[in-house]
Order: sequence, then structure tokens, then C-alpha cells
Amino acid sequence: MKAVIVGAGGQLGRALQRELPDAVALDRAGLDVTDPGAVRAYDWAGVDVVLNAAAWTAVDAAEHPANLGAVRAVNVDAVGHLADAAEKYGFALVHLSSEYVFDGTHDGPIPEDLPPSPLSVYGRSKADGDTRATAIERHWLVRTTWVVGEGGNFVRTMAGLADRGISPSVVDDQIGRLTLASGLAAGIRHLVERRAPYGTYNLTGGGEPASWADVAAAVFSARGRSADDVTRVSTDEYFADKSGVAPRPLNSVLDLAKVEATGLRPRDWRGALRAYVAG
Repeated sequence: MKAVIVGAGGQLGRALQRELPDAVALDRAGLDVTDPGAVRAYDWAGVDVVLNAAAWTAVDAAEHPANLGAVRAVNVDAVGHLADAAEKYGFALVHLSSEYVFDGTHDGPIPEDLPPSPLSVYGRSKADGDTRATAIERHWLVRTTWVVGEGGNFVRTMAGLADRGISPSVVDDQIGRLTLASGLAAGIRHLVERRAPYGTYNLTGGGEPASWADVAAAVFSARGRSADDVTRVSTDEYFADKSGVAPRPLNSVLDLAKVEATGLRPRDWRGALRAYVAG
């Protein structure tokens, strides 16, 4: 199988490179997927699957009108360019999506076929990108949540605060599951290598859903601090004095039954988190 990873410089892209060491890895310098000419000019001959890990993920910055063009260029237009190439050259497309395409009001775990209802500019851009990806037959749309990999992220921030003796306030009414980039990459490889039926799959960490405050408390415990050093607040309280903030879905719990039916058992997020913090 000849695989190409685009957006290879991000946290998921780096995890995919470790999971698929024989894949061709392209960061933005290697291929700017927002440039339709560059995508058309790339030599796709013999490529079996393209894994699109390129994305604008700065949720709050996406709200600024000056950034709208850049957000949509990578989250929407680039997906269309890759989908066009997939149709022309016959490769399958793996595209990453987010629970931000939903408004977070669904009662219970969110199924793959729930109609999109985004709250934010970022969420709308991801929903529109999903439409481009699913317009072709040979696609795996992988929807995930709360991804943690290399580089700066929520877990590393909490670990740093714990180590410096700082006690943060963290929201406790946004509920979901943490997803390690390594586990996400392994799940994507599973879908591709098992030749799972094309379509949309929810893929996150496993285990009982929790709040961001629960995640922070688990990090504090792993760093030798008391979980009670994390103050729990509502989303409204946390963002009350902040401007330029994108609305967040409160329910980010994705239903994993479909991906589990393929034989994948996502690792419990708590165990994965402990290993990540220890590493």
C-alpha cells in the first residue's frame, strides 16, 4: 500500500508518520493543499490512500473575520482539491473531522449520521469540509475529539501548572473523551488496512466520558498534586471576562459502536493519559 500523509507537520501528522513509517510525509512546504495547482501538479500515480491531517485548529482565532479566508482555505477548499485528485487518480481519502460540527445538545453519545449543527466558524468550516470529503465514494471520514499529541496542548499545560504549584480553574460542563494522537493514528491504520467499509467513523479514546476538569484532575494526580487543586467552573463562568471566544459544544461524546464493530477497541483515555504524562 502506497500512502501519502499531508499536513504531516502537525501532531496527528507526526503520529501518522510513526504509525506508517513507509508513507510519504508532506508538510506544507512539501505540498500546500490549499493551492489547487500544487495539488493537481503532484504526482499521485500509484498512490493508494491519502491521509489528510492538514487543518486549521485554532478554534478561537477562527472567529476573527481576518482569518476566515485562511480557515476555509485549509478546512474546506483543500479537502475539495484532494477529493478531486482522489476521483481522478483513484486513491482513497482519509479526512479528519471534529465534534465541533455539532452543537453539543444531543442527548447521549453522538452517532455518525447526526446532521451537522455547528456553533462556530471552525465548526462550520469542518462541516463544509466533511461535505467535500463525503462527496466521493472512496473515503473514510474520521471524526474525533480532544486530541493530544506532540507539542503544546491542554495536558502539557496542566502538567506545567501542576509542577509550578499553580491551581487552575477548568470547565466541568464540557463532556467528552481525550484522544491521544498515537491512538488515533493507530485507529486510522486499522480502518485502512482492514479495508473497513468506506464512510464516516467516530474514533476517540475509550472509557467513561469526563469533563475537561476531570482530565486536569487526572493530570494533577499523575504529577503528585491533589485533584482538588483543580477548581471546577462552568463554561459560562470561565469565559465570562474573555472576548473573541468561539462557542463550545457541551456534549462532545461520540458513539464508538461503529468503529468497535470493525474490531477496534480504543484504549481507555485514563490509562493512555497516565502513560502520556509519565512519558
